[in-house]
Amino acid sequence: MNAGTKRSGVRLSRFDGSGMEAILENPIGIIGGMGPLSSQLFYKMITEHTQAQRDQDHVNLIILSDVMVPDRTKAILSGDHDAAYHRLEEDAKFLEKSGCQAICMICNTAHFFADRLQKELSIPLLNMVRETARAAAHRTNFGKIGIMATDGTVKTGLYQKTLEAAGMEAFAPPEDIQKLVMYQIYERIKKGLPYDAQRWQDIEEAYKAAGCGSVILGCTELSVIKVDEKLSDWYIDPMEILAEKVIRFAGKKYH
Repeated sequence: MNAGTKRSGVRLSRFDGSGMEAILENPIGIIGGMGPLSSQLFYKMITEHTQAQRDQDHVNLIILSDVMVPDRTKAILSGDHDAAYHRLEEDAKFLEKSGCQAICMICNTAHFFADRLQKELSIPLLNMVRETARAAAHRTNFGKIGIMATDGTVKTGLYQKTLEAAGMEAFAPPEDIQKLVMYQIYERIKKGLPYDAQRWQDIEEAYKAAGCGSVILGCTELSVIKVDEKLSDWYIDPMEILAEKVIRFAGKKYH
């Protein structure tokens, strides 16, 4: 059977350079590497939350850890989108050609490009931002929700627009608090260091003082902090929500 042939729900995909054909039933593609720690955590979430008694009960995945995607925040704030977008587009099309039934991106800021990418694909791009907004609406009774994310995500209003369209009030922090959030992301987690507990407390107090009923951790490095430090469910983790979406989309049982 030739590569790319589909039969009874099975796709055969050829990976360039390997000389081998991989047979997977309806895999879901993951664009990761933004950063690697959060991609590792996402795979762990999918595995641990899939109700399975054997290996074959799990979700078939093709994980593309592309650490060479240009920094998304820099691309957005500079207005020079092309390099980041085209890299993501190449990754998405590679996964599509590899037989994936859907793809997702393990980077909140990269969702700035999500609608543009979706237009170039014939398979669904599971949108972490929109899935999180839907989940937040059920958890918070449409109260005020804080956005904790990169400068790129905050300044483009990626979460604010989606939440407000769903009837919720979004809160973006003042500049001094936003700098502390960026410090946790870029100077701690991305460098492989633990979070700064004192500065995190200052961040949390600012969101609570603003009246936030919950806070969306709109950067996957912040998801790493939530798991490592066992933060409460006051923090909404988009990676957890996307992991559930992937499991259910694949027709598996979530627990």
